[in-house]
Amino acid sequence: MTLKPDLSKTFEWNKYFVNAGASDPDAKSIEALHQEARAFLESFAWCNSIIEDRIGFVCPGIVGVFLFKFVVTTKEREDWVWVLTGDIPPAYIACEDSPNPATALDAYIGAMQEWVEAAERGAATGHLIPVNVDPTPENAARLKVRLDFLDEKTLSGYGEDLKA
Repeated sequence: MTLKPDLSKTFEWNKYFVNAGASDPDAKSIEALHQEARAFLESFAWCNSIIEDRIGFVCPGIVGVFLFKFVVTTKEREDWVWVLTGDIPPAYIACEDSPNPATALDAYIGAMQEWVEAAERGAATGHLIPVNVDPTPENAARLKVRLDFLDEKTLSGYGEDLKA
């Protein structure tokens, strides 16, 4: 079982969407990111059922960082995982070293940068975080632009959270 993440840095999805989502002009985009994250997690055989879903933060159309509590099929126990979706390859990040949304995004960026570096060199990527495109230098360049943007424009505002 993973460590429980810092829930004070997240919002219950249903409460968020009822309270803020109805008046948010980006509500449809945010809901689409959430649905993509749920579908991504549910695509894994080890995810039996989602018990709770929370929103970490969202930049509509760019990235959504969601937290899910779910039942693991192999051991019938509860677990937590971050799922990131958007204009990036979807991925999940374990909570052990990522207690809050900013650290989850930071871990995602780091893992994806390893993939970018390997793809740029033409090296094997099978042992790295899965990416839903071929590991070509062109795909690496496109992903690198997105990762740099997330690092410089999004994470720069979460300095204190990154110290967790």
